[in-house]
Amino acid sequence: MWCFECCIKCLGGIPYASLIATILLYAGVALFCGCGHEALSGTVNILQTYFEMARTAGDTLDVFTMIDIFKYVIYGIAAAFFVYGILLMVEGFFTTGAIKDLYGDFKITTCGRCVSAWFIMLTYLFMLAWLGVTAFTSLPVYMYFNLWTICRNTTLVEGANLCLDLRQFGIVTIGEEKKICTVSENFLRMCESTELNMTFHLFIVALAGAGAAVIAMVHYLMVLSANWAYVKDACRMQKYEDIKSKEEQELHDIHSTRSKERLNAYT
Repeated sequence: MWCFECCIKCLGGIPYASLIATILLYAGVALFCGCGHEALSGTVNILQTYFEMARTAGDTLDVFTMIDIFKYVIYGIAAAFFVYGILLMVEGFFTTGAIKDLYGDFKITTCGRCVSAWFIMLTYLFMLAWLGVTAFTSLPVYMYFNLWTICRNTTLVEGANLCLDLRQFGIVTIGEEKKICTVSENFLRMCESTELNMTFHLFIVALAGAGAAVIAMVHYLMVLSANWAYVKDACRMQKYEDIKSKEEQELHDIHSTRSKERLNAYT
């Protein structure tokens, strides 16, 4: 019986809203980072194999260097939001404990309210950042959709001569001509390969992961705002209880003093 009551008490202290938001955040970040990393690697292979592009020697900032930078950014995002998810879960546990133990010995401090407000501001900034990441991730999805559409139209319309120039996407400079047309052998091999289709779908899943991270940030904002409001009301209630207890103690002391005075006067 004691073990059952202990389990019920532990389950009652779990911040389920924060737990759901954390699971959604980890799933979104995992999809974005994992699929995004593999999609970037597939993009490098497609550019080198079918568009016959090569890495520029030296410290020149080319598309391959940018892809390497994006990969390192993905590593940082994965590590940062793994830690941030843990911090939000810990904050959820402490906030839930503060509300559950409002009438106990636990005291809600000003520092705790400041930490909650700081997490709200930080989560809002991260939500805006993830919105930007989602918009940026839609660009390669759009480019691969165009490429996939050209391959599909080539198979449907015989004799169609369609070309894809990388200069229109800003991948290469205006002076470089990296164009591939439907009549070339590289284009036919690229459309028949599974690498193009896989990379396209990996970018779509990465975009879905970024969208899931945005939803998780919005969920965290709702949870943190509700917890902050509860803690603020609990703090006011705690101050009211302290003042009421102090007044009752003063009344009790006055009553005791008067009783003693009457007893002394009688004797």
